[in-house]
Amino acid sequence: MVEKVIKLENISLVDFLGVDNINLKEISSAFPKSKIISRGNEIRIQGSNPEILKINNTFNDLIEHYKKFGKVTTDNVLNYVEKEGKDFSLLLQEDTLIYGAKGLAIRPKTENQSKLVASSRKNDLIFAIGPAGTGKTYIAVALAVKALKNKVVKKLIITRPAVEAGENLGFLPGDLKEKIDPYLRPIYDALYDMIPSEKLKYYLEHNVIEIAPLAYMRGRTLNNAFILLDEAQNTTTMQMKMFLTRMGPESKMIITGDISQVDLPRNMASGLVESVKVLDDVEGISIIRLSGKDVIRHRLVKNIIAAYDKLQK
Repeated sequence: MVEKVIKLENISLVDFLGVDNINLKEISSAFPKSKIISRGNEIRIQGSNPEILKINNTFNDLIEHYKKFGKVTTDNVLNYVEKEGKDFSLLLQEDTLIYGAKGLAIRPKTENQSKLVASSRKNDLIFAIGPAGTGKTYIAVALAVKALKNKVVKKLIITRPAVEAGENLGFLPGDLKEKIDPYLRPIYDALYDMIPSEKLKYYLEHNVIEIAPLAYMRGRTLNNAFILLDEAQNTTTMQMKMFLTRMGPESKMIITGDISQVDLPRNMASGLVESVKVLDDVEGISIIRLSGKDVIRHRLVKNIIAAYDKLQK
């Protein structure tokens, strides 16, 4: 049996290990063949060489996380533990996409997010399909912002269908823009994370970044642009065909959606579901499927998705 000692210097043990060492317990349960003991500011690991290496890598990642954010949560622990069990060569190659408005690095955090990033280098049209919380929209927005900042494209167009998911737009206050904006809020939130507010305001006012309902795309040809269609599971067959045929020269498209949350009437087919079937073998089009393993929200979200998946089977 081999022993490894890790010293936690200039680190608040409560913020790093959690109350009652809950974070340490999570790591121990992930590596049951090894013994992990906390003594003061030292972590002692006893076990086999291969597993000790994984545990050591996990602690190194968590220490770096602590230095950046000042705290480690159990969700952080679970994400880094899962990382040690996967092939993250793509992630390491891609690393940082952009630096956000607050200077934080925005990068893929899961293997499938990394595949989405890698696929964007080779394909001009990408479908990213997966449940809530898998970061598909966030990574797609980051790729679009990167393309704009690097002058790969001149314009960023983000759209989504304004489907009345259990609500009626007609009863909402305000004009059409004010009615539609709540549906686009996740897009605005992502953009404010990635672009300083004054610069984003300039981009929006000068239509460098255009955020609009899907209906506004009809009849247009979108040239030299990065186009993102979000919530695509709520498009009809005709809407999806209309959108796909808007693609002009020097443009890229990413289409994101969750086929488990279709808000269309029951007798209406989802344009996303149909397009994936029709375009599956078309060269130049990539389809990336994310799963509950890619969820980066609260750890309960993974359990919720898994429970609903069982119900649907």
